Amino acid sequence: QVQVVESGGGLVQPGGSLRLSCAASGSSLANYAVGWFRQAPGKEREGVSCISSTNGTTYYPDVKGRFTISRDNAKNTVYLQMNSLKPEDTAAYYCAAVGSLYRLCMLLPREYDYWGQGTQVTVSS
Repeated sequence: QVQVVESGGGLVQPGGSLRLSCAASGSSLANYAVGWFRQAPGKEREGVSCISSTNGTTYYPDVKGRFTISRDNAKNTVYLQMNSLKPEDTAAYYCAAVGSLYRLCMLLPREYDYWGQGTQVTVSS
């Protein structure tokens, strides 16, 4: 069973950048798909990006071209590089993992088994 912990959130001005990290323990992430999700107050949790065990990636349309997901299996960590941040990106960001060898990953929270506690991202001037 894998445990994941997010870090890297914070307060940033519009147009700024942040890099979120999702560090795993208990098992190697190499055979897991990992997704990033976010939830703003009063809204449902939504998928942002995911990366499959074979490095296939999927992005929510609103973040495509601004966010980049990557993995470093040697560090057992998945990253979300967020550039050109907007106030509407403000949310709690969660990473989640699911054991999967499929080439593609899905941005559906119900597909993921292991969740972190989240890290807050606030985009404001």
